[in-house]
Amino acid sequence: MKTVNIAIDGPGGAGKSSISKAVAAELGYIHVDTGAMYRAIGLYALRNHCSEPEQIAEHVKEADISLKFIGGVQRVLLCGEDVTDYIRSPEVTMTASKVSAVPEVRAHLLDLQKKIAAENNIIMDGRDIGTVVLPHADLKIFLTASPEERASRRYLELREKPDCPDYDQILKEIQKRDYDDMHRDIAPLCQAEDAVLVDTSEMGFHEVTEFILDLIRKKLE
Repeated sequence: MKTVNIAIDGPGGAGKSSISKAVAAELGYIHVDTGAMYRAIGLYALRNHCSEPEQIAEHVKEADISLKFIGGVQRVLLCGEDVTDYIRSPEVTMTASKVSAVPEVRAHLLDLQKKIAAENNIIMDGRDIGTVVLPHADLKIFLTASPEERASRRYLELREKPDCPDYDQILKEIQKRDYDDMHRDIAPLCQAEDAVLVDTSEMGFHEVTEFILDLIRKKLE
């Protein structure tokens, strides 16, 4: 039986994970957040003091990444430990961008991502899903928003935390990550030729969710 694969790509802070999670829940699909997998590798690199690409490449196979789905919700396991709640810090976020540029890391995770897609109806989000991981996805979406809007959303999300960076710092980090993701040698961030561009700068969460659900339903009719 053929599975349904929906690919959602876009830059950091565009709302890919939260939107994909909501869409998957509505359709009864599994949501696969590939960014969380790279964050787990980033956490592993930080914990083991692997700061250089050569060190990361050498030790990446020791970072046993697996996913556990509970009610369609993804939990990320690193060497058997559930690290889902530890991989959203700014430090891990920046390290994730760094490790994702290491070819050995991408190869380490690619087979797992493809296997999940082959066995389940999924919404998979990331940076290179439509271009590399699932080039034959049933529908590809490129979800984006202006850097300023993404920084504002991130600031509102973090502002209650005691160590929250200010807006200008968040904006600089987003701009740097965009540049790094778009200029890396391996699977750079870009919109697939057959992807639908969805700019959420002027859209609310529920509006985006309904828009994407409508795209999917029309595609599958």
